[in-house]
Amino acid sequence: MSTETVEVDGRGRVLSDDLLDRLVGKWKISGNMVGRKLEQQADIKWVLNHQFLQIHFLDASPMPQDHTPKYDALVYLGYDNMSERYVIFWLDVFGGRFAETIGFGTKPSPDSIKFVFQYPDGPLHNTFSYNRENRTWTIKIVQKDAKGKWIDFATELLEKVR
Repeated sequence: MSTETVEVDGRGRVLSDDLLDRLVGKWKISGNMVGRKLEQQADIKWVLNHQFLQIHFLDASPMPQDHTPKYDALVYLGYDNMSERYVIFWLDVFGGRFAETIGFGTKPSPDSIKFVFQYPDGPLHNTFSYNRENRTWTIKIVQKDAKGKWIDFATELLEKVR
């Protein structure tokens, strides 16, 4: 009889997820955010002992004179086996205030993950959806405004570059 215990979460329990594996690679992103055209690129890879998927979003529009991109973000997407839900940490150029809130995700369908962020000024939902037919991804972000109405924040299409 073995006295060895199996970790629910930890170093020995790496994240294995076929849906997330489809996100690995380099992507061209187009769409709109708050009514403005959006052009970004993303480099996505497994990091930290295959515990997290690191997504590096970078603005792809022409670089300003100071060579600082308009948008730059490092996103870490993992899974909490104990709570049976995805976790997402969003770190970007807007600083620590907006990084305080962790998103928690579930799969509303086999090909999508919906993350819920409970920000101090209201909830935000960020849904990553995979399109099997053309192997693209869509990111749809909606948030609740001050009047309690859900409004579109962003819609993004990810097309694989390599």
